[in-house]
Amino acid sequence: QKVKDSMRVLLPVLLSKSHDSYDKIRTILLYIFSTNGTTQENLDKLIQNVQIESDSDMIRNWKYLDVPVISSFVAQQHKYSRRDRSKEETFQLSRWTPVIKDVMEDAIENKLDSKDWPYCSRYPPTWNGSGAV
Repeated sequence: QKVKDSMRVLLPVLLSKSHDSYDKIRTILLYIFSTNGTTQENLDKLIQNVQIESDSDMIRNWKYLDVPVISSFVAQQHKYSRRDRSKEETFQLSRWTPVIKDVMEDAIENKLDSKDWPYCSRYPPTWNGSGAV
């Protein structure tokens, strides 16, 4: 069941003294992951109100793993399109297919967008189709 107002649910947990700072950081990260990023103002307020300024890099450094910590129109524009895998046979416990599977399959089929993947989507000028590159 989808949570309608996640901030109303999160604030009591974040402001509670019984939870340590790492649990609060995990909670903020779950909020960021579920909303596909947050605004800079909102993130600053969360960090300041929860009093985790010294550990705020744990949250901000997720941007280096291409997690949209700060949402922006540009970041949403370059989202990788996913393949329809509803018909695939899956294991009983699997629920999710990682994006890297789609990327690798497109790389094998040479279907990667040259703007997003400039070093992976072009063949060298001397390649004739035989052998590995």
